[in-house]
Amino acid sequence: MKVIRNGVIVTATDMYEADILIEQDKIAMIGKNIQVDGAEEIDAKGCYVFPGGIDPHTHLDMPFGGTITKDDFESGTIAAAFGGTTTIIDFCLTTKGETLKNAVQVWHQKAKDKAVIDYGFHLQIAEVTEDVLKEIPSIIEEEGITSFKIFMAYKNVLQVDDETLFKTLLTAKEHGALVMVHAENGDVIDCLVKKFLAEGKTAPIYHALSRPSALEGEATGRAIQLTELADSQLYVVHVTCQEAVDKIAEAQSKGLNVWGETCPQYLVLDVSYLDRPDFEGAKYVWSPPLREKHHQERLWHALKTGQLHTIGSDHCSFDFKGQKELGREDFSKIPNGGPFIEDRFTVLFSEGVVKGRITIHQFVDLVSTRSAKLFGLFPRKGTIAVGSDADLVIFDPNVERIISAKTHHMAVDYNALEGMKVYGEPITVLCRGEFVIKERQFVGKPGNGMYLKRAKFRPYQWR
Repeated sequence: MKVIRNGVIVTATDMYEADILIEQDKIAMIGKNIQVDGAEEIDAKGCYVFPGGIDPHTHLDMPFGGTITKDDFESGTIAAAFGGTTTIIDFCLTTKGETLKNAVQVWHQKAKDKAVIDYGFHLQIAEVTEDVLKEIPSIIEEEGITSFKIFMAYKNVLQVDDETLFKTLLTAKEHGALVMVHAENGDVIDCLVKKFLAEGKTAPIYHALSRPSALEGEATGRAIQLTELADSQLYVVHVTCQEAVDKIAEAQSKGLNVWGETCPQYLVLDVSYLDRPDFEGAKYVWSPPLREKHHQERLWHALKTGQLHTIGSDHCSFDFKGQKELGREDFSKIPNGGPFIEDRFTVLFSEGVVKGRITIHQFVDLVSTRSAKLFGLFPRKGTIAVGSDADLVIFDPNVERIISAKTHHMAVDYNALEGMKVYGEPITVLCRGEFVIKERQFVGKPGNGMYLKRAKFRPYQWR
């Protein structure tokens, strides 16, 4: 047993001072002056006690562009824990002609004996054949995978057509799943990429110029229209721009079951980073790309007003040396992705709460609670309540520190937020009542992370 004392408990709705009694893996009691013989005492004086962060968007041990992400389920989840995250939902990729079950088993093997925090999977849909349609219900029931990803970009690699998206939406509606989309117009992007390369324009900045925000807005609107036609539900990942936010806000005003996610990188970085000299811009190549700075204000407004609902890291880490450099002569060959799993939690607190852009309750909702609700984990995860998993973060809001690759715990050789000053730091992190981080030191064990089977999606529950 453990008792956390003297902290300020913060959830998506409440803030109060109380003790928390942990018995085995659950929160057993919340109250004043809890006295239990033999319980380990944890002093949280001067700190907030938050629900463990839930990162709904990670890519660990993932093949892409002829290479594999640097962070696997061990290094990636250790970094996540240092950053205050106790649950991730990773994307399981499939290939045409392969059974969904086989693809899921590959991802189970990737995570086996490695994860130090809890994890679940989203499942990509690469094609919609009769076999795939028949298999989806069993994946939902047996694996507890209740969210399916569709790529509208990466032509000839991951992109699918509108028929595949529409049939997936219909199937998800019938069986209780949430459809996720990477919303960019891959066909037009492919044309622009070829045009720039033919003109000899190969630098990293052309990655962004070949993927203008209008194409994200168009694809977001198209996916929403198909969702409305299917009377289904949609979650738009990594929203970057005003055009996409406006489409999501319009859908919500019509009462559609449409939700949006953004990521810390889009809130604090802009397109100018891709134009850095000596190929340094390659460090900032991911998709959708960074936008002009004015889009940041729209994203923050959307988070504050509830037009965007979650913060994912879209963690997809590649070394600058040896991996990003694969595209030194051709921007289209730069592996897409950046390292953010460790800094997601603190960046949102520092840039959001400390600077007055969002409330502390909105912060908890964005980094934990809403993802738990949307992805079938609430109230087991995402809140501090009796009976919930003891996933807890003791967070010192008064720490001032500088983000740097020299001190981060990700396996990648650079940090895209290098030199950024932030306020706040997770001091101690518990996952199901066990220390993963204790007084800033890793004390967890690879393999202790549990695979999470998630509940079916029920849109009426989370309006």
